[in-house]
Amino acid sequence: MGRKVTLATCSLNQWALDFEGNLTRILKSIEIAKQRGAKYRLGPELEICGYGCADHFYESDTLLHCFQVLKSLMESPLTQDIICDVGMPVMHHNVRYNCRVIFLNKKILLIRPKMLLANYGNNREFRWFSPWSRPRYVEEYFLPRMIQDLTGQTTVPFGDGVLSTKDTCLGSEICAELWNPRSPHVDMGLDGIEIFTNSSASYHELRKADHRVNLIKSATTKSGGIYLFANQKGCDGDRLYYDGCAMIAINGDIVARGAQFSLEDVEVVTATLDLEDVRSYRGERLTKHHKPYTRIKTDFSLSDCDDRCLPTHQPVEWIFHTPEEEISLGPACWLWDYLRRSGQAGFLLPLSGGVDSSSTACIVYSMCVQICQAIKDGNSQVLEDVQRVVNDSSYRPEDPRELCGHLFTTCYMASENSSEDTRNRAKDLAAQIGSNHLNINIDMAVKGMLGIFSMVTGKWPQFCANGGSARENLALQNVQARIRMILAYLFAQLCLWAQGKPGGLLVLGSANVDESLTGYFTKYDCSSADINPIGGVSKMDLKCFLQYCVKSFQLTALIGCVAFPFVTHLLIKSLRNHFVWPPKRGRYPLRHAWG
Repeated sequence: MGRKVTLATCSLNQWALDFEGNLTRILKSIEIAKQRGAKYRLGPELEICGYGCADHFYESDTLLHCFQVLKSLMESPLTQDIICDVGMPVMHHNVRYNCRVIFLNKKILLIRPKMLLANYGNNREFRWFSPWSRPRYVEEYFLPRMIQDLTGQTTVPFGDGVLSTKDTCLGSEICAELWNPRSPHVDMGLDGIEIFTNSSASYHELRKADHRVNLIKSATTKSGGIYLFANQKGCDGDRLYYDGCAMIAINGDIVARGAQFSLEDVEVVTATLDLEDVRSYRGERLTKHHKPYTRIKTDFSLSDCDDRCLPTHQPVEWIFHTPEEEISLGPACWLWDYLRRSGQAGFLLPLSGGVDSSSTACIVYSMCVQICQAIKDGNSQVLEDVQRVVNDSSYRPEDPRELCGHLFTTCYMASENSSEDTRNRAKDLAAQIGSNHLNINIDMAVKGMLGIFSMVTGKWPQFCANGGSARENLALQNVQARIRMILAYLFAQLCLWAQGKPGGLLVLGSANVDESLTGYFTKYDCSSADINPIGGVSKMDLKCFLQYCVKSFQLTALIGCVAFPFVTHLLIKSLRNHFVWPPKRGRYPLRHAWG
């Protein structure tokens, strides 16, 4: 019997409720895995329906369509002679579970429900699912008739079991179970399970990737074993961006990894590993475990008899992105996913020339850079999406600035109180990134609004500088801000119409997380937009990001934005000698007074 196994995991850009598209991407990942010699393929959490279905999980149609996709998968010749591990919701005894369905050659081997649900941060899994609360217990699940007719099975094992092949044993974790203090892989390792799998829908946060990688390395450092991690990729219709990072580890070392940020819809990671490396590693560390798992036996081998000359994968070094690179890449990928699914023709941004709006503009430019690079690398799906968005089947972008001119409109909305410095800064940045830039004066609209107020009340409010009260001053500032929002939506809906072009534009916001937490913004001003790419990023991180853009994209127009913050950054750096601040993974650093 052989001892070397080739395993595959993947990152898929699945769309919520896009059952046909999700099926196509799953089949493509299985096809790639088989081409690379893999005999086991792991996919992301809830990949059949998409993780972000929200309250659609309550609908029986969602469950029905998942089984229809499962049937199509099992019928496909691509799924023959490879163990396929897919994710979908399953209702058992009238209780809805988040499950892994493992099948081989038109037979379901095991349905494994999630035991530890994620109900923190942006996750609300308890709203739609119940946890499986019976560790190491397996019972019968009665299959729907359409699956019975295909497989010839009436019932299949359902519960916390593991899969035993002729040469090894595999056990499943699902997403948050890895992050829990009592992760299942601990007990599974003690019971002799050699391969752990984790299907996730883990969303992007700044500085999170290193924590994820360390958890996976730790899982196999303590007791040995092989660990496969699969993750959702992209924006599946919600505010979250899932950042891939599919990987394979053995005995504490990462041996294969996927990209964290990518425009590829399907990315498959494979590795060939020696089971004897796991057994040798464990021989010095483990003792017999007294609570065995139920093993579901299958007459199938992951290894071949003639594998002695098959090379195995060696450890690789994981180079993490800096926070500035993460801000540049993550929100940009999310914007592209959102745009190509929205049916709109681009973005509109009120560009004031300040740190926040300039950061949003740079993220859109980074999106264009990534799109052009993906097309240059031969990504036909990205090219097809670009041609559809710009409504030109012959268009092929070569330069990010050129593409920015097709997708991005910026506008400076000046009033009598605006400075020439901010106007020029916005104009120069727009010229350097290539956006269509508009100069709009809002004084006429402001005077019209105040005229209505004066006609009704007989009074004309004044700024403090002109003798007005604090109440008048605040009201006058707010009416200017709110008029900018109204004009932003008017131009977003009609500026392409005025040019004789089809479609509309999505309005981008530019309110950072510090402003949201402290309430330091005007309700219904330019922070009220369709989407806000910087809504989860602190002011300090944005200022560092602009410095990164000056160097990486040669956007010299940003120097005026970052010159003063850079001096303050040095001051904060000196304070760190006295205070432990900010925390390593803190998402909400202290808000600066000048923000």
